[in-house]
Amino acid sequence: DEYRWEGPFYFIQGADPQFGLMKAWAVGDTNNGDDEWGEEIKLAEQAVQAINKLNPKPKFFVLCGDLIHGMPGTQWRKDQEQDLKNVLKNTDQDIPLVFVSGNHDIGNTPTRETIDDYCKNWGDDYFSFWVGGVFFLVLNSQLYFDSSKCPELKQAQDVWLNEQLAVAEKHKCKHIIVFQHIPLFLRKPDEDHDYFNLEKSVRQEIMEKFHKAGIKAVFSGHYHRNAGGSYRGLEMVVSSAIGCQLGEDTHGLRVVVVTDEKIVHRYYSLNELSSQGIEKELLDMLAKLN
Repeated sequence: DEYRWEGPFYFIQGADPQFGLMKAWAVGDTNNGDDEWGEEIKLAEQAVQAINKLNPKPKFFVLCGDLIHGMPGTQWRKDQEQDLKNVLKNTDQDIPLVFVSGNHDIGNTPTRETIDDYCKNWGDDYFSFWVGGVFFLVLNSQLYFDSSKCPELKQAQDVWLNEQLAVAEKHKCKHIIVFQHIPLFLRKPDEDHDYFNLEKSVRQEIMEKFHKAGIKAVFSGHYHRNAGGSYRGLEMVVSSAIGCQLGEDTHGLRVVVVTDEKIVHRYYSLNELSSQGIEKELLDMLAKLN
């Protein structure tokens, strides 16, 4: 059923609830300062409540990584994970949750063990799914950032991705959309490499592959600010955090409307989405059902 285009729909993208970062950032100790996350719990609860009130309902709610702040093996990690799960359990049962692994979820240099642990807790670190004729790919971007401790897992994801893109071509899907934690780039495809984007040669290879496959958009988080740009018709969308803000943006979520022709999105602050819902222009696009 989901191979067929049934008219416009929308989904919600969030990123970086990252339980523990606000305190760690405030005290200037991002390695050990994450022993409180009451503020993040409130924000995540507000996000879930805002999503539950939306009408019509989104097709799904995707969280683009850094679910919690505690790195693998750190003291507060298990508690942070449990508290986040407790909040997310209240999401309307008709709205599926989609999880994307971030660097804090599996480590800056992931290992087979850290990835296995993530998969036990949150589901596969990469997978694909269909919604109404649109093909979605969830990738483990940490394997592109540093796979030195698990090169065979990086290779496995590469082989899988090529197979998936072949499937997409065969099915003649409406759009292909990718979710990953680390952006390919923040503003320009040829910008210098730093902590918040992928290394240039890796990035170039992925962008070219995505372009050839006809992928329309990549949605990510990691930056804790809104950003984005495009490469040969591929839009890179970087969404700010539900949790700690590192720039001038507000805690928020992105509403993404998928129409026959295009993918339209807008970032809402949690307060805005809670009080006003989705603006008329986006709702009008959704109303154009077959």
